[in-house]
Amino acid sequence: MKQLALTLALLGTASAQTVTVDFWHSFGDAKRAGWIQARADEYNKQHPGVKVVPAYKGGYNDSLQATILAARQNKPPALVQIFEVGSQLALDSGVFQPVSGIKAVDFSDYIKPVINYYTIGGKVNSLPFNSSSPVLYFNKNLMRKAGLDVTRPPATFGQLLQACEKIKAANLDAKCLSAALYGWFVEQWMSEQNAQLVNNGNGRQGRATESNLDSPAARNVFQFMKDVNDKGYYTYTGKLADTDGGNAIFSNQKAVFNINSTADIGNVSDSAKKAGFQLGIGVLPIPDGVKRNGVVIGGASLWVARNIPRPQAEAALDFALYMTNTPNMADWHKLTGYYPVRNSSIALLRQQGWFKQTPLQLVAFNQLLRTTPNVASAGALNGTAIQTRKIVEEGLQKVLGGTGVDAAMKDTKARVDAALREYNANFR
Repeated sequence: MKQLALTLALLGTASAQTVTVDFWHSFGDAKRAGWIQARADEYNKQHPGVKVVPAYKGGYNDSLQATILAARQNKPPALVQIFEVGSQLALDSGVFQPVSGIKAVDFSDYIKPVINYYTIGGKVNSLPFNSSSPVLYFNKNLMRKAGLDVTRPPATFGQLLQACEKIKAANLDAKCLSAALYGWFVEQWMSEQNAQLVNNGNGRQGRATESNLDSPAARNVFQFMKDVNDKGYYTYTGKLADTDGGNAIFSNQKAVFNINSTADIGNVSDSAKKAGFQLGIGVLPIPDGVKRNGVVIGGASLWVARNIPRPQAEAALDFALYMTNTPNMADWHKLTGYYPVRNSSIALLRQQGWFKQTPLQLVAFNQLLRTTPNVASAGALNGTAIQTRKIVEEGLQKVLGGTGVDAAMKDTKARVDAALREYNANFR
């Protein structure tokens, strides 16, 4: 009996020393969730004193709200995946701590435009994980039927409109352009013009109090959407932010061009093969007459909870660093199409000949790597970012419905600014 009691006591001590890291994420599909679980299993095996427990907690917004609620109950998960536009909400919640303050980490290997987004006030608040940006998908077979050069896809609004004119004249059973009415795309087009979406340094030099949705840069975007729609070149599902619907239209060969995320390259490639057409990828078309500034990173990053024991915070960050190390990010990219976030991962993929096997991915990489790291491409920070996207989408939808560009922009700006005022009133 004494021996049994001693054994149980020792087991209790070992259990007490185990550091548990609950990791809440928003990937409900078996492929991506399975990859995360596999990395956690590897890490746990290599670190017997740590137990990482991944769990799917719903969509990005659901997961963030669940984390804030859990923190108020003093039961926060140690590690959370949060989408990029939730960054200001995450900061304002007071639930998280900057990863750069937990322990010394060399962030120099992370792709500059990616780490740039999550660096706020000189602190790296979260660790990049799944990152993406939009590109132009095109159907080479339909382009050839319209007499277009598949080696020179349109790179500007003007070039795209010219291509659309030829496509319409060719009487194809397809529209020219499919693109979801998605506020994220507007954010990209503002950045490409080196224009800030909101004031105060895109919300990075001070809390954003006003949008720039009445600026010439915003007008270029609203006017372009009006032009492609009025000329009969454009199609979408009628729903806001319906990126899956946009992909379906394109994959069913009902549109020659489609604007969507790099994270969809794998799925769209598979769909193109099944449908029997050659897929091409080009850079995101931008307004004419501007120097290409670059894209704003999309996707999500990994945040560590505040007010948790130091060993738990360090273990959470250590696992996040493990999951995003050079070979793991290269593997993640191959599996999902998301950027691998590290320069060394890109070098590894080149060494493995990955881009020769999948040249479509190279266009997306080059577009990201040629982004100029500045306030515009860092992306807008504001607590109403989720709401702002929907308001912008509704503004574009009004233009498609016949509302004039000036009236739609004025209304969109007024609504976004009102949302900012209401949100900021909580922090006076």
